[in-house]
Amino acid sequence: MRSVPEAVTAFATSTDDRPHYLSGGTTLVDLMKLDIEAPGQVIDLTDVTDLDFVREEDGDLVIGALTRMSDVANHPLVGARCPALADSLLSGASQQLRNMARVGGNLLQRTRCDYFRSVEFPCNKRRPGSGCAAIGGVNRQHAILGTSEHCIAVYPGDWAVALTAFDANLAVVGPSGTRSISIHDLIVPPGDTPHRETTLTPGEFITTIRVPMTPTARSSSYRKVGDRSSYSFALASAAVGLHLDAGGTVDEVRIALGGLGTVPWRLWDAERALTGGRLDDATVRAALEPEFRSACTTRQNAFRVRLGVETVLEAVASAQERAG
Repeated sequence: MRSVPEAVTAFATSTDDRPHYLSGGTTLVDLMKLDIEAPGQVIDLTDVTDLDFVREEDGDLVIGALTRMSDVANHPLVGARCPALADSLLSGASQQLRNMARVGGNLLQRTRCDYFRSVEFPCNKRRPGSGCAAIGGVNRQHAILGTSEHCIAVYPGDWAVALTAFDANLAVVGPSGTRSISIHDLIVPPGDTPHRETTLTPGEFITTIRVPMTPTARSSSYRKVGDRSSYSFALASAAVGLHLDAGGTVDEVRIALGGLGTVPWRLWDAERALTGGRLDDATVRAALEPEFRSACTTRQNAFRVRLGVETVLEAVASAQERAG
């Protein structure tokens, strides 16, 4: 496909009951190899060059959904206006994968839960109503926030966490036309329908990502902790944006968690608690403590509550340095 209308038409007129869009292919091809995805038709978007760009519009950072992760991460406009976005992209996958994967597809990557990706195990996300093997199984790397009795699979991405901290908006297109949705409304927690992962309707795909460029975004940071320093999914991650007034009081703060929730997890209450005060470890810890009261932990993953707090503290310290 060479244009957005051509791609949408191909989906709408497909005679296959499970057509699938492909951008970089770094997730879809993996899932096809594992017999988890089996599209009868693949609609290739990689030649839709109109969606490969990074630019500033009306004070917002606007990114085409088919721009490669590496191109966005290394773009000077991104590094200057919202460094947490660049941090998050550079912390994900490997350089080879970042040179292939597109930022729109990255938002839609599916969980890395071993039970989901192994067809011999029951998985409500893969086959609704079959059960969740992770709940009684090995769940050290599974979610502790936003879980349900049907699924505890963690959302695996880094990029979406940073976008969540800075209230990104997405333009999407499909057979029914175009619309705009908030990043907060894209990825949905499992609830009773863990197989429903996003609010995209059949045939829709993301075309652009728009991030408001605020003083908070300029002084921002993303920190990630995993079992390895590279090519590892987060045990905990945090995107933090910070704006201090001349006296060092918090004028605005943004905090989003990754690696701990079934969706990217915005810490709205902690942000409110920290606004108007001065930052130190004690005040940040006090603000974070209520956010984890609802955490659903097991003996295997309870350590990640403390890890989440420490990761936020690291991201706050880095954002403070960038704020000067």
